[in-house]
Amino acid sequence: MKIKLFFSLIAFFMLSLSASYASFPVEQRTTTNTTTVVEQKEELSSPAAAKGEKSQIIALVLAALVGGIGIHRFYLGYTWQGIVQLLTLGGCGVWALIDLIRIITGDLKPKDGNYDKTL
Repeated sequence: MKIKLFFSLIAFFMLSLSASYASFPVEQRTTTNTTTVVEQKEELSSPAAAKGEKSQIIALVLAALVGGIGIHRFYLGYTWQGIVQLLTLGGCGVWALIDLIRIITGDLKPKDGNYDKTL
């Protein structure tokens, strides 16, 4: 019974995480006096991902509260490591603790660069 519950929770988290990214092309229309300009933009996944804004404080809170399921890794852009951490429950808590320390020291940064907001 516990195994079924465990796999049900894993399936729920994986489905909820995969459904949270809605990528679609965005058209932005700009109207001047006589002409209308349409600009095609690249695919966007979310407003935060589009701007690249990542906060060290949010990553720290996610690692402290739900570090065992790797949500902070998904937030920082490390999807595969987040999936592995989700399946192993944060390496039985050890990996989550190491990530928590790495976020506090600033060693674990977002995949696309640096934090926009730091401690």
